Amino acid sequence: MGFCAGSGGGGAGGKDSRDVLKSVAENCTLPPEKLSRIVAAMYHLLSEAVRVPMASLKQEVFKDDLRDLKIPEEFISDFCSVVFGSRRAALEAAAAQSDPRLPSLQEFRWRVDVAISTGSLSRALQPSVLMQLRLSDGSVQQLQVPVTKFQELRYNVALILKEMNDLEKCSILQIQD
Repeated sequence: MGFCAGSGGGGAGGKDSRDVLKSVAENCTLPPEKLSRIVAAMYHLLSEAVRVPMASLKQEVFKDDLRDLKIPEEFISDFCSVVFGSRRAALEAAAAQSDPRLPSLQEFRWRVDVAISTGSLSRALQPSVLMQLRLSDGSVQQLQVPVTKFQELRYNVALILKEMNDLEKCSILQIQD
């Protein structure tokens, strides 16, 4: 390519990536905006490739995909050494650790409650569903929903699950070996 001195040369060799990136930026003839887009695209491509299980990702298919993306041949071996090299386990651990995650559901308890005496006559003898959710971050959330809204929620969840099932049947979304 020739647009940056030292490009395509086997990685940082254990150096701090910020120092390497600063050195590349100083020796590069590309505008900073374009270089930052290239680095961001490389990061995104590598982070997505590392998330794919090794059993599903074949090196030759990966190389062909990089060629389809018009990645120069001199960079393809560097990408492959990152994705298929000895440091993959460390990269997977770093990717899993840095991914933002919402707390997961640890426990779900529910009951149907009927208020016999309330300040409002419209709520008296109206059943509601009380739900208590304990999340992985230790927090406890409580919800009280009228039965009609609960049925609406149940219907919409079932509809989404059906749509997800239909999507999974599309061949383009299936992992090919």
